[in-house]
Amino acid sequence: MKQSVKVSGERRQGFRLDMEKSLVDISWLDETGQARQGKVICVDFARKGIKFESAQSLFIDTQVILTFERKTPRHHTLHGTVVRCEAQANGGFEIALQWNDQQEELNP
Repeated sequence: MKQSVKVSGERRQGFRLDMEKSLVDISWLDETGQARQGKVICVDFARKGIKFESAQSLFIDTQVILTFERKTPRHHTLHGTVVRCEAQANGGFEIALQWNDQQEELNP
């Protein structure tokens, strides 16, 4: 059974977690293979992926590791792939990741 949540006149299907404006740690390999790290602001978290704001652009298909609440005992790490990266008027980027298939806990 799918959980349905009504948001701003829009019907969304599936699991959603309220993490809006939460800071999330990310890491990835850049185009030269160098390890990079940063902090991003979560915009939307869902069963199939996450959307966040970043000062750094990421290439499509980049593999990203996200760590939530890194400095707490409740920290959790997820892996995703960049599916969209759009420049914003403020000079930042809105990036969408799709969760990688091996994360069974996201697909009950």
